[in-house]
Amino acid sequence: MTERRKRAAKSTKAAKPAKAPAPKRPARIAAPTPLLAVDIGNSETVVGRFLGAELDGFWRLTSGRSTQDELRLALEMLVHTSAVGWGSILCSVVPSLTRPWSEALRAVTGKRPLEVNAETACIPVHVPDPASVGADRLANAYAARKLYGAPAIVVDLGTATTLDCVNKQGAYVGGAIAPGVVTASEELFRRAARLARVDLRRPERALGRTTEECLRVGVVWGNAGLVDSLVRRVRAELGGHPKVIATGGLAPVLAPECETVDLVDEGLTLKGLRLLWEELS
Repeated sequence: MTERRKRAAKSTKAAKPAKAPAPKRPARIAAPTPLLAVDIGNSETVVGRFLGAELDGFWRLTSGRSTQDELRLALEMLVHTSAVGWGSILCSVVPSLTRPWSEALRAVTGKRPLEVNAETACIPVHVPDPASVGADRLANAYAARKLYGAPAIVVDLGTATTLDCVNKQGAYVGGAIAPGVVTASEELFRRAARLARVDLRRPERALGRTTEECLRVGVVWGNAGLVDSLVRRVRAELGGHPKVIATGGLAPVLAPECETVDLVDEGLTLKGLRLLWEELS
């Protein structure tokens, strides 16, 4: 046997089979922090619960004078479980309710909530007085930009009918405010003793033949026409091809009657709060 073969045989004899590498344990993914989001409006306060990215549920409460303890109990009844350690965020257009809600959220979660304003909204605000813009409008604009792209127009059908516009660069640039559907209707019913309230549903015809039919045409299609007129005018000034998103409690009723609305996202404000909380926390 040659010297080369002797070395090769010796090397083969001494070699040991390599051990298979131990399987790697999958990385543990932390569960997302549950979140309470509160949108305090003039007529209604909307409380949303997020378990991750999805809106797990939301509730509409009448905005009114309430103590911190009353609001804490309301939150605990809605959540149905301990919320200690949860995140929380709020936006408010009612200064007198901001503190009680903030303290109630702190009592329920154990931490002070984030509060949305022009400084924390994470969106450029190109208006003369950014601090004057309602926090809910900024949350709407931020959600529209993040979820649907820019440019965008948000039509919020609540106590007031508001339009909030995001230009193609992604900045909030203003909008419009008109009396809300219910707000204007209630004033009409209050001042006209012979006019009875009507339920908000699609009219059967434009030419009303009874007082009830006439009221329904005026309230539903009249307000749909108001929305379409405002959208067309601001869209012409905004430029591009903005997506028009309707939100608010009356969006499911009124938006289908509008020619300019592209889609309805009833939870848009709450989704904007969640996105802002992720950005800021």
